Amino acid sequence: MPLNPLPSFDLSGKVALVTGGSRGLGREIVAGFAQAGADVMIASRNAENCAVFAQEIAAATGRRAVPCGVHVGRWDELVEAAYATFGHVDILVNNAGMSPLYDSVETVSEDLFDKVIAVNLKGPFRLAALVGTRMAAGSGGSIINITSAAAVRPRPDVLPYSAAKAGLNALTVGLARAFGPAVRCKGARRINLWHPGGVVITPDRSRIRLSRCSSSRHGSRGGAGGGPPMPASPCRRS
Repeated sequence: MPLNPLPSFDLSGKVALVTGGSRGLGREIVAGFAQAGADVMIASRNAENCAVFAQEIAAATGRRAVPCGVHVGRWDELVEAAYATFGHVDILVNNAGMSPLYDSVETVSEDLFDKVIAVNLKGPFRLAALVGTRMAAGSGGSIINITSAAAVRPRPDVLPYSAAKAGLNALTVGLARAFGPAVRCKGARRINLWHPGGVVITPDRSRIRLSRCSSSRHGSRGGAGGGPPMPASPCRRS
């Protein structure tokens, strides 16, 4: 698989755990970390996709890439698998997310609302709590939470998602205070929010995503790989 050039920094010896890592933005995040020298655990609901992508990453970068099929609500198992496999986790990326479509606000069921909150907020909290505690007790690390413009500019068609991402923003600040300074960002804290804006995942979806995004800059699957590794790099400065 072709990889994009990255700024010159080295993550050799580091281990990155990326949720939602087998497709879309997560796929590019994994590729960026591996290209920078990190070993990676690729977590996703689709175990088969994870396994195929892990083989591609290992072949392209020479880094260790381990797939992990995991479902919502089994975050403790994911953390245990990561530490059993690598012995440590230096970078956690909470990237997994979902925003199901609905016709109108009154059609949002309790089940839909609960699932959106579970994936976009409850899961990142549990993973950050478990991994961040171990990071703070050990040699430190970096937690990167993937947020959204919907957190600050909510639209009627994504209200549960907007609420979850707004909660994730608040959660990020609180976690930085809980685990700093060992787990820090920008020289003082290293729990990061990465705001990707509009990201084109497939040609079919790009028209929908871009038409709903007010930003003049958009990422793509081919251009997102260099973004997230930078806050996780020890050479990052505030």
